[in-house]
Amino acid sequence: MPYAEVSVNSPFAGRRTFCYEVPSDLKVSPGQAVWVPFGEKILQGIVVTLTSGPSVPETRPITGIIENTPLLEPHQVALAVWLSNYYLAPLFDSFALMLPPGFERRVYAVFSPASGVIPEQSTLKSEEKEILELVHQRGRIFLPEIEKIYGRKRSQKILAALLARNLIIRNYVLERPKIKPRYETLICLGVNIQEAAAQAAKLERRSARQADFIRYLMDNPQPQSLSNLKKGIKITSAVLKSLAEKGVIKIEEQQVIRDPLSSISPKLPLSFNLTASQQAVLDEISQSLRSTAGDSARPHVFLLHGVTGSGKTEIYIRALEEAVRNGRKGIVMVPEIAMTPQMIERFTSRFPGRVAVLHSALSLGERFDEWWRIRNGEFLVVIGPRSAVFSPQPDLGLIVIDEEHEWTYKQEENSPRYHTREVALKLAELTGATVVLGSATPSVETYHLAQQGEFKLLVLPERLTPVEKTPLPEVQVVDLRKELKDGNLSLFSRILSREIESALGRQEQVLLFLNRRGGASIVECRDCGWVIRCRRCNVALTYHFAESRDGILICHQCNYRLRNPRVCPNCGSRKIKFLGAGTEKLEEEARRFFPQARILRWDSEVASGDPELHQQIYNRVVNHEVDILIGTQIVTKGLDLPRITLVGVVNADTILNFPDFRAGERTFQLLCQVAGRGDRGPGKSLCKLTLPGITPSRRLPGMIIILSSSRKLLTGRICIILHFRRWQDWYIPIPVRFAVRKRLKN
Repeated sequence: MPYAEVSVNSPFAGRRTFCYEVPSDLKVSPGQAVWVPFGEKILQGIVVTLTSGPSVPETRPITGIIENTPLLEPHQVALAVWLSNYYLAPLFDSFALMLPPGFERRVYAVFSPASGVIPEQSTLKSEEKEILELVHQRGRIFLPEIEKIYGRKRSQKILAALLARNLIIRNYVLERPKIKPRYETLICLGVNIQEAAAQAAKLERRSARQADFIRYLMDNPQPQSLSNLKKGIKITSAVLKSLAEKGVIKIEEQQVIRDPLSSISPKLPLSFNLTASQQAVLDEISQSLRSTAGDSARPHVFLLHGVTGSGKTEIYIRALEEAVRNGRKGIVMVPEIAMTPQMIERFTSRFPGRVAVLHSALSLGERFDEWWRIRNGEFLVVIGPRSAVFSPQPDLGLIVIDEEHEWTYKQEENSPRYHTREVALKLAELTGATVVLGSATPSVETYHLAQQGEFKLLVLPERLTPVEKTPLPEVQVVDLRKELKDGNLSLFSRILSREIESALGRQEQVLLFLNRRGGASIVECRDCGWVIRCRRCNVALTYHFAESRDGILICHQCNYRLRNPRVCPNCGSRKIKFLGAGTEKLEEEARRFFPQARILRWDSEVASGDPELHQQIYNRVVNHEVDILIGTQIVTKGLDLPRITLVGVVNADTILNFPDFRAGERTFQLLCQVAGRGDRGPGKSLCKLTLPGITPSRRLPGMIIILSSSRKLLTGRICIILHFRRWQDWYIPIPVRFAVRKRLKN
């Protein structure tokens, strides 16, 4: 008798599997979803392996099969086991990342009265009597309903007492499926036009409605939706039933695909020749795609290190074309949902109708249909954030991680807390796919691995702009201490204000970057120093303007909200002050300083994670309906904004104060990325990046000047490690305008 090691959907299962007998009338395979007994319950499980003998002395049989065919491929089963072992995560949680949306179903306890048992009312407590009467009245009641009335702990205590006396019976039932395929009723003629005309004439006197409906279908021969017919011509069910019985019409059920890209019309692809460096990079990747088919011993991994605007996306597209020519498919990942519309637009122009998208902002029905269509091999490429790496893309040949340095590729909320890059490398090892990691500012560990030879380093040193060999934007550092001494208390330094006025006068666009949402980061009492904090997270609440007249305080960790108090909750003082600034405050000051400008704010408060809203904002900026764009790190991630010629970073040194050992590295990446958003269009080869708040020492001995470790990171520019305020040294490379001709040692 065969046996199966099954991963069970239970919090008590942990990282282990459980051995079950496979009944002779069932055929199961690894990756198949099954029902298994687990304690008193029947739970979902995934078959991990099949064995010829049991791993424990006593086993129980598998109850049934959920799907007739395996939901997961062998490489997905192996990937889930690796995830569980590597990240010490529950095994079923690892499998759940790859299962169809809505697959997991909870088990509910349901209580019913025991038959033939008459309780002695005198021996029961009042609450036990109440619940017993409720069970008898309902006949069948779910545990959540009882807990809602009596509370969780009290309900469990009372129910345990009733079960011990055999006064009630407990069973377990599964919740209804969360999602299933959508079907639509379609109606069309069941006979030819001549017979339909004869039937209409025959029914003219007896049933004018039936005759009119037949003529309507003759004028509209394509299948008609029943829901539209009932709304439009108000057809009744009796008419349809009668005509169907006569054979005049056919009523069919057809599955409706919930397509998230149905509103996107593919644009004509742009054709242009690759540069010499692009062609060299593509040749390396293409050779790997041709040679790694079936070779899963060691995946080919490329670090595509190209400056901002160097044409990395075009490399991704042409690499996918090469993979398709070799009978393979691809997965392309972006760090934010906000970036998916732009990436989808580029890929659909080359692969119309063959591009899928998967992310959490889609409805459950859209994700369900996309998952099954991907599994059936209908798409050449899947685009999405980190979760797209678990899509069931068959014949996988290419995995692309765009902006690989972004920390959003790390799952930090739910188990397993994986990093997308590590998962992609393991997936490539299991499938023989080629991995391309693209970034203008690669992470330290990725670049180190490329230098050690673990990854192949590919470089794109030139920007693709209408003006040949356009350099990166010029960077200018502004010391806000001088501004404060001269009486300038605003968020805008004088040089930044002048540059904005100049850019607006030339009908150009300006990007202002501030990596903090809200209006004020701290609300403090002037008298007692009380700072209003989140009662859950104990972090300072951020003040937001627009929610109400007095504003509202929001925790950016858990979304706890509190109305802004007019008096101090601690001492009753009315002297409340607002410290720090966010994008809302920056927007307010920008409107005051530049009233004639069209200003738009782009952060998660405005777009709320909806890709359509992100796309609308992006279109407004590209169509020059905006003069000044204000945003958080959303605007730094790979967006092509060709009309922006001035970028201002407000309070740049605040990013360095985050309690994170990567704060310096992330600051450098953010500043380089936001600088790259500008100066991609014609007629302008100089773009100033203003960094108010950075306070470098004026003395050369107080600084260490080094060459960029990559030599290409800033296209040959010098990086300076600046010493900042007080006693603490911040070691972070900042591009500046010093012309150092020779390499300095030590």
